Amino acid sequence: MKTNYELRYAAHPEDAKSYDTTRLRRDFLIERIFTPDEVNMVYSMYDRMIVGGAMPCKESLKLEAIDPLKQPVFLRNRELGMFNVGGPGVVKVGDVAYELGYKEALYLGSGDREVYFESKDISQPAKFYFNSLTAHRNYPDKKITKEEAVVAEMGALETSNHRKINKMIVNQVLPTCQLQMGMTELAPGSVWNTMPAHVHSRRMEAYFYFEVPEGQAVCHFMGQPDETRHIWMKGDQAVLSPEWSIHSAAATTHYTFIWGMGGENLDYGDQDFSAIEELR
Repeated sequence: MKTNYELRYAAHPEDAKSYDTTRLRRDFLIERIFTPDEVNMVYSMYDRMIVGGAMPCKESLKLEAIDPLKQPVFLRNRELGMFNVGGPGVVKVGDVAYELGYKEALYLGSGDREVYFESKDISQPAKFYFNSLTAHRNYPDKKITKEEAVVAEMGALETSNHRKINKMIVNQVLPTCQLQMGMTELAPGSVWNTMPAHVHSRRMEAYFYFEVPEGQAVCHFMGQPDETRHIWMKGDQAVLSPEWSIHSAAATTHYTFIWGMGGENLDYGDQDFSAIEELR
């Protein structure tokens, strides 16, 4: 197996105004999440979030403690949430094994336990997308299915944003230190997510887009409400969203995305909205 990682530094919004397409993509877009029999990670300076993916095929993949952690075990001072967006898989945490099907989630609290990712069928490998944040204490591990999620149905086909928000790793379902994650599924015929646009002044966010058919694309919008930018993305890619940035998207088809948040608060509704007609 192989573990790859890179560092991403935080940007001031005044500086980001001058970024061209290449710089925006370099600093915020995470193009490679899944590689067969490898673990890929980005260590972000936005609330120290790690965004990554593991795709076990022929072997079991260990969640290794990368050098920026300066710890012998990945989970020693961190919590982690993951979703399986591939074939049936198994996550081994110490002496416990969790089976994860498609779109099922798992929360892991901090502690000195090794984590391994495995696929049950190498012809249909599991794909584990994960977010990790620093943790001040340990909370129990827990598998979460869509049936256990707090579900909010929002939008309408008439406004092209009919969607179902599955809040799965949130404080209404289980205790966490700062991590909050969920999965939003857009209905056929709807392409807009997260409208009206907003920012979270007390937390950052990462978006992972999937169920995007070959030949289709997602246009992710970011930046301050009066100084927006966009990044074109493919399926199975992620993007970092600073606390000063909106995070919205439209695509050439309906799709699904996983959102993960880290920061000072756990209140999902703590948002500063911008009216659609005020966006620039």
